[in-house]
Amino acid sequence: MTSREATGLLPRALHGFRPSRSLRDWASLLTFAPITAPFLLKSLYGGTEDQRHALLDRIGLPHDALPHLGSWKADVGLLNLLVDHILAEKPQVVVEFGAGASTLVIAKAMQMAGGGTHIAFDQHGDFVEATGRWLADHGLEADLRAVPLVPAPGGWPGLWYDHEPLPDAIDLLVVDGPPWTIHPLTRGAAGTLLGRLNPGGAVILDDAARPGERVIARRWRRMWPDFDFRFDGRGSKGALIGRRVA
Repeated sequence: MTSREATGLLPRALHGFRPSRSLRDWASLLTFAPITAPFLLKSLYGGTEDQRHALLDRIGLPHDALPHLGSWKADVGLLNLLVDHILAEKPQVVVEFGAGASTLVIAKAMQMAGGGTHIAFDQHGDFVEATGRWLADHGLEADLRAVPLVPAPGGWPGLWYDHEPLPDAIDLLVVDGPPWTIHPLTRGAAGTLLGRLNPGGAVILDDAARPGERVIARRWRRMWPDFDFRFDGRGSKGALIGRRVA
């Protein structure tokens, strides 16, 4: 399923990988599933057609560039947040985990802001290829990389992207994967990369209203006291923004 198409409530299966879950992992997933369900239903709303068109008008893309939003895709709130940040801060190095609609919007916003390096990772090779064609249709490009998911580093549960090598100095880190169905805290492993952010650089974690991401946010605040974290609730799923202040 390409990122241009409508998507279901749950993310795609992890083709080629069958994670071995401990009893503790299963207990975490079963504990979080009932309290996460309302947030999944809310996430089906990606924004109104007028909101989507206003976003596309703002960045000079045709109205059919984003035919579907919502579910496990970025919603209009997150996409506007990304555009706001990129146009204001003009990051030179952007690293993104979870390719798709956000990749298209980031690439366009970076083009408007003067360019830079944009690296985007996803675990689905066909999805990465489709996203590359999608960007090319609009005269855009990014360094798109299909990588496997491996056991998460830094003592975090779940899986994380086998992403190395990465730039040592990053201006913006966008985290919109892997899916929570691996483990409610699986995206917490992105915290192992916060030390690579430049002073003034930022991390943006999507789906921050979900229970698992709230736990991640609390842990990141304890682990990274030199970051100023705030919640942005403008979209249907919310986002956590952490800016390195020292």
